[in-house]
Amino acid sequence: MAQIKDWNEEEDNFDLTLSQRTEELYRIPNRESDAEGMIEAAVLPLRDLVVFPRMVSPIFVGREGSLLAVQEAQHKEQTVIGLTQYDPDLDRPGVDDFLPIGVEMAVGRLLQMPDGSHSALVQGRRRVEVVEFIRTTPYLMVRCRVVMEPPTADRQTQALMRSVLDLFERCIQLDRSIPEEAHLFALNISEPGWLADMVATSLALNAEAKQSLLLLPDARGRLQALNKILAQEVDVLELEDEIHSRVQNEVDKSQREYYLREQMRQIQNELGEGDIFTRDITELKKKVEAANLPDEPKLTALKELERLNQMPPMAPEVGIIRSYIDWIVELPWSHTTPDNLDVKNAAKVLDRDHYGLKKAKERILEYIAVRSLKPKKERQPILCFVGPPGVGKTSLGRSIAEAIGRKFVRVSLGGVRDEAEIRGHRRTYIGALPGRILQTMKRAGTANPLFMLDEIDKLYSDFRGDPASAMLEVLDPEQNNAFSDHYLEMPFDLSKVMFVTTANTLGTIPPALLDRMEVIEFPGYIEEEKLEIANRYLTPRQMNENGIDEFNITFEPDAIRRIIREYTYEAGVRNLEREIGRVSRKIARMKAEGRKYPLIVTPASIEKFLGPQQVFQTEAERNDEVGVVTSLAWTENGGEIMPVEVAILEGKGGLQMTGQMGDVMQESGQAALTYIKSRALALGIDMEVFERMDIHVHMPEGGIPKDGPSAGITMATAIVSALTGRPVFRHVGMTGEITLRGRVLPIGGVREKVLAAHRAGLKTVVLPEKNLKDLVELPKTAKSELKIIPVKHMDEVLQIALAARAVIEPPRPRKQKGEEQPEEESE
Repeated sequence: MAQIKDWNEEEDNFDLTLSQRTEELYRIPNRESDAEGMIEAAVLPLRDLVVFPRMVSPIFVGREGSLLAVQEAQHKEQTVIGLTQYDPDLDRPGVDDFLPIGVEMAVGRLLQMPDGSHSALVQGRRRVEVVEFIRTTPYLMVRCRVVMEPPTADRQTQALMRSVLDLFERCIQLDRSIPEEAHLFALNISEPGWLADMVATSLALNAEAKQSLLLLPDARGRLQALNKILAQEVDVLELEDEIHSRVQNEVDKSQREYYLREQMRQIQNELGEGDIFTRDITELKKKVEAANLPDEPKLTALKELERLNQMPPMAPEVGIIRSYIDWIVELPWSHTTPDNLDVKNAAKVLDRDHYGLKKAKERILEYIAVRSLKPKKERQPILCFVGPPGVGKTSLGRSIAEAIGRKFVRVSLGGVRDEAEIRGHRRTYIGALPGRILQTMKRAGTANPLFMLDEIDKLYSDFRGDPASAMLEVLDPEQNNAFSDHYLEMPFDLSKVMFVTTANTLGTIPPALLDRMEVIEFPGYIEEEKLEIANRYLTPRQMNENGIDEFNITFEPDAIRRIIREYTYEAGVRNLEREIGRVSRKIARMKAEGRKYPLIVTPASIEKFLGPQQVFQTEAERNDEVGVVTSLAWTENGGEIMPVEVAILEGKGGLQMTGQMGDVMQESGQAALTYIKSRALALGIDMEVFERMDIHVHMPEGGIPKDGPSAGITMATAIVSALTGRPVFRHVGMTGEITLRGRVLPIGGVREKVLAAHRAGLKTVVLPEKNLKDLVELPKTAKSELKIIPVKHMDEVLQIALAARAVIEPPRPRKQKGEEQPEEESE
């Protein structure tokens, strides 16, 4: 048996060249076949290797049976049969685990590897077809038939050979892993089978493709299959080449740009100008150092600067990082303005700019007084001004900022639907920015401005998020010292900010958000307050804006009062200022045209300037009426008087209520009727009336929705008047809620309602006794000219409002036919 060469042998015997090892293979003869073309030889199992005839390939021998078969073949200088396994993972393959076609191979000298395995060169000789296995131990022996291939080719085969050669040449041009000599070698092959096997060996095909080519005994069939494989390979290689060319072009372009930029940088350095990008980074670093930032923002900014310094100037992220650093530097982290804690000066400023608004002014003066006693107080008040439009909520915020010496900034939240409007977008989005809170803080330039959040009741939520929930952190003194913005991604202190919010109604503000704010109501101005505001602020301002302030023109109080009553209908003073502005512009036109203009605007001249009356107030009744009572109502535009009418008709005892009454008001009418039924005997009302007569209660101006319980005693009085025929005194107005037992409960809007009664010329106002506390803020004129009567029970109301005797016959139900008259009782 041939001696196996070991790594420890002498170098001149071991380090054989490849050509010497190949010559040894050629010296091994093929086995001689019998008359039937059969040969017998040992089997060398191949795991995932396919060896084609005439091709040389290295193999590794590791299994004991394979090693014995190779050693014996080398000793006898014989060939072996290489059979490829179906499953390469089998260590002990059986007779059914091999491909039916293999290759007769010559095995060269075995070399032992450092890991104990052996390697050798093999050369394929001929295709063989397995006939039978004749032995399985100690190694496999097989009997097989030699597959004979024609050495020449017909015309069709020659065409296939040329096509294969052309495609193979294209593959060599595109795939640099195939040596160019392979194409020269293929050109010198005349046998079709040899050519197919040589090309298949040169290509980097997978084991399955090589096995399929090995199993094709016909040379023409192999050439056809190889033609398809080569065509697919050429397509893939061309696509790879195209991608590689594009990448190379981009790399070349980048390298060219880099080279040009380096040249430009060197030129700038020679001129003493320096690199623009480097200069910008240096300036940014100076800004960061000079900004007096807290530790976390400063470290973040320096870290981003380091990232920016390592990037090429044209990188896409350069602009994003630079904007982020600019935002960090420009936000007012610690810069504050000193507060003016002079209470008297603050009161003077507030009274100079606004008339009335006593509660709001007192709260601000209280805050200034506390800060003057405790300057280090951190928690700031979060106020919510609630009231109808035009009452001075926003302008009062400006006056507060001026009074305490703070910067005033304002954000309108009306119509905001996206949470990102408050918290900002994350930097992963293109064009990302901080939310409105931080944008406004940057505009303020100080960490303690007066921040007005206007129209907070008009925040809406949809699929983009709930901005009202995002406001919870902003307006919570326990959390806003570490407000988190999605863009900034670090806490920002809002605890020094004085937040003031405004709203027209509290109904649309979420309870959790409302709980964080101190609500101050702006009830709306009464006529006397509007008159004072017009004289102090509106008239001088409009005369100045329209250029007539130097002509000593004055508005009589009655002229302003006529504008208020007949040309405006509002709780604020915006429309009043517009109408005064209209009068001023018309006077300015008369002056410009050289016409005579009035120096005193009188009530009679108002119609000439503003046209016919636009607003018609509800007037009090001129006579005492049966079934008609004057109710006092509250609206957003102030107080109003509103008549309640009751009619009694034949029917089935129903109660009909019209005039767009809400559910609460209708329930008050039902409660009033139940009270009257319970007191029918004492009131002198026949009980049959409630079974055979319908009661219709109506409130005029049916186009205006009405609701609330405050008309309860009014409806009860009107129903009693209609059922008894007793008239209601025309100079009496009333408001109050009624219970089933006749108790009168307190209601809201008393100040506005009483002033409406005063404007309408009423003399007596009936109120619930528990509402006397609301009369403290009532003007002295109204108090002196009105008789205000507090009541506890409905009986008191009827005694005050109804005449002692009936002026008309009370309604009585008609007797049905056949119904006997009741007999008079004898004493």
